[in-house]
Amino acid sequence: MGVLILNCGEVAHMGSGDTTQPLVGAEMLDRESNIFPAGHGIMIQDSKFHIFGDSESLQSEFAPWWDGSEQISGDLAVVDAKGKAIIPGLVDSHTHLLWGGDRSSEMRLRQAGMTYRQIAEAGGGIAKTVLSTRSMSLSDLCRIGITRANQAVLTGTTVIEAKSGYGLETEAELRLLEAMKAIDDSSIVKLLPTWLGAHDFPYGRQRSEYLEELVNSQLPAVAEQGIAKWVDVFCEEGWYTNDETEYIVRASTEHGIPSRLHVDEFEDSGGLALAAELGSVSGDHAAKSSVESRQAASDNGTMQTFLPGTPYVLGKPLDSPLNQCIENNWAFSLATDYNPNCRILSMPFIGNLATTRMGLDPFAALVAATRNPSTTLDDPSINGTIVESGRADLNILWSQSVDGWCQTPGENPIVKTIIGGSIVNLDR
Repeated sequence: MGVLILNCGEVAHMGSGDTTQPLVGAEMLDRESNIFPAGHGIMIQDSKFHIFGDSESLQSEFAPWWDGSEQISGDLAVVDAKGKAIIPGLVDSHTHLLWGGDRSSEMRLRQAGMTYRQIAEAGGGIAKTVLSTRSMSLSDLCRIGITRANQAVLTGTTVIEAKSGYGLETEAELRLLEAMKAIDDSSIVKLLPTWLGAHDFPYGRQRSEYLEELVNSQLPAVAEQGIAKWVDVFCEEGWYTNDETEYIVRASTEHGIPSRLHVDEFEDSGGLALAAELGSVSGDHAAKSSVESRQAASDNGTMQTFLPGTPYVLGKPLDSPLNQCIENNWAFSLATDYNPNCRILSMPFIGNLATTRMGLDPFAALVAATRNPSTTLDDPSINGTIVESGRADLNILWSQSVDGWCQTPGENPIVKTIIGGSIVNLDR
C-alpha cells in the first residue's frame, strides 16, 4: 500500500551531500540544505520514499478524490500532517535491550558515595544482572525485548542496535543473540545485534581463563551462529584493558565481524584512540577522551557516540564536548545506552539533555540522532534521512518546527510514526 502525506510543516530530510557519510561541523547546523519548508507532500510506495513535491500538486496527481479526512482509498492511504513538522525515524545506535532483574536498589548506594566499580565489587552492577538474565528462557527474552522495542517506537525510534553481554557464557550469549534475531523478525522495529561477551568478567573466573574462552569458544560460536553484526568490548579501567580489547577485536576481525567499542567512560585510558587504530565503526561513551584521540577517531572514520543519559542517571556532570566536536569537524552521534541503570528508551529525551543541559543546537542534535548513527550500521536501507528510494521511516511531530522533536521532556513529541512505509501508531 502507498502512503501520501499532505500539508507538511518543516521536513528535515537530511539529504545534503553523500548520505552514506555523516554530517560534521557547520553541516550539522545547515538547515537550508537539509530542511524542506512547509507546504511539501511526501509520496511513499513499496516501503520507500518515492516523490517529494508541492502538497497541492501531489494531491491533484495521486488523490484528487481526497476530501480532507484521513482515509484509505484502494491501495493508497492519505495522511494530513496539518502543518506539523516531519523528521526521519530516530536511530538508537547503542542499547542494552535484553536483560532481567532489578538494580533499582543501587541508587541509594550511589547516594552513599559508592562508585560504579565499588558497587560491582560488592556484588551489584553487571554481575547482578547476569545472574537474573542467565535464568531467562528464549521466549522470556523475546517477550521483554518486544515490549521494550515497542516502547521505543512510541517515541519515534525506528532502528535499534542491541547488545548481548548479560550472559557472560557461550550458551547464554548465543541465546541473547537468538532472541534479538527473533525480535527483529517479528516486531515493527529494525533491530541490529552486537555481541558483547566482553562486558565484564564472570564471578569466580580468572581473567586469563575467561579471555581465552571469549576468543576460542564464544567468538567462534557467535561467528558460526551468524547473527551478530559487530563485536563490542567494555574497554575501561577495571574491566577490559586496551591490550585485552585489541586481542578480542583482532580475533573478531579474523572472523569477519567488525567492532564498536565502549571507551573512556570514566577516565581517559586511550580507548577511543585504540578504537580508531582498530578501525572500529564507533567509540561509545567517549566522555573523557583526549583531543588527540578525538582527532584520531575523526581521521579514521570512527564515530564518537555520546550517551548523556548515563551520566544523567549516575548524577555526574553532562560535560561531553558536543559543541567542540562541531567546532573541530568531528563526527558524532547520540544514543540512549538503555540498560538496567539507565532505563531511558526515548531518543527525544536524550536530545533534550543534549540541548538543554549541554548547549547543543536542536537541529544538530537531530542530525546526531538520525543520519549520523545510520552511517555506522552498514545497511544501505537505513540512512536516517528522508530521500527518494530510501526506506520510508519518519515521524510526524506535534510542532510545526523540526526543533520540537526534543523540547518536550515530560511529553511525547511524536504524533505518528511510519516504519518501512507502514503506519505503526495512531495520533496522540
